[in-house]
Amino acid sequence: MAFAVIPAPSIFAAVDRSYDRAVGINQSTLVANQGGMFAKIFPPSTSTAVIAGSDFVPSVETVTKLDPDVVIQWGDRGEGVTQPIETAGYPVIGLRYGTQEDLETWIRLFSEIAGKPDRGKELVQWHSELASLRSAVATQTGHRPRAMILSKTGEAFSTTSPTGYDGFQFPLVGADLVTKGLSSDSLQVSPEQIVAWDPEVIMLSGFDKSVPADVYADPRFANIAAVRDKRVYKTPLGAYRWQVPSMELPLMWQWMNRILYPNSKDGVLREKVRAAFDSLYGYRITDEEIDQVLRLDLNKDSADYDQFFR
Repeated sequence: MAFAVIPAPSIFAAVDRSYDRAVGINQSTLVANQGGMFAKIFPPSTSTAVIAGSDFVPSVETVTKLDPDVVIQWGDRGEGVTQPIETAGYPVIGLRYGTQEDLETWIRLFSEIAGKPDRGKELVQWHSELASLRSAVATQTGHRPRAMILSKTGEAFSTTSPTGYDGFQFPLVGADLVTKGLSSDSLQVSPEQIVAWDPEVIMLSGFDKSVPADVYADPRFANIAAVRDKRVYKTPLGAYRWQVPSMELPLMWQWMNRILYPNSKDGVLREKVRAAFDSLYGYRITDEEIDQVLRLDLNKDSADYDQFFR
């Protein structure tokens, strides 16, 4: 199978508990594989052939050379990303993005392809943890922290869509998403806009190299609440980036809720990570590797992050 969709290989690998069927991936997926736990769980993932980049336009030459049985591609981004594959004679499965229901459809679909329908049901059931989290958040009273996800490429800042998956996640975990009125197609934002929003919590994207120390050191952001209170955090990187639809999303929801509403150190999230890696990938993750997933090295100076220390 070849996967132009960025998070799809890690989801399929969790369903199949194997990486053996993947022959091609997106360039962004390769970067994540090489920088996170996927490399340790499935070493061949660090050298998989690339069939598409950030625009998802497939390299038909590479696809033809790999000769996959099927190509997993976006089904809602126009014929420009699907027709070249079909014209070359390869079947395409088109995925739709945007909701938790879409993600659960991917899981069920992949479980059918893998011939493991019961596995799909099991994994979808794990994602139903969002119902219990919703209930817990509903009982929280008082102030809801203003929060956002922030990306930086060169000197340009951008954020995530308030109407997409992040628009769903932030209320789920008890946050007030500061970008909810943003209508920009590019999702680029100026430093002045970030200052005007004055987020109390900033979560830094896992798709770039920005780190909390960069934000703390930027004089333009000195008066932002998140900077004053040291509440800037790099999002975790497990088998895949936690911030977007993936198999490890229930862990992301727990992490977000805990940095928004810090608790004393109790090891709960660490043990959830340990259990998840065993269940999803059949991998015994070490304490040092959990430190890596939670980005303890990058987040150690941020407020209340010691709740995740060993």
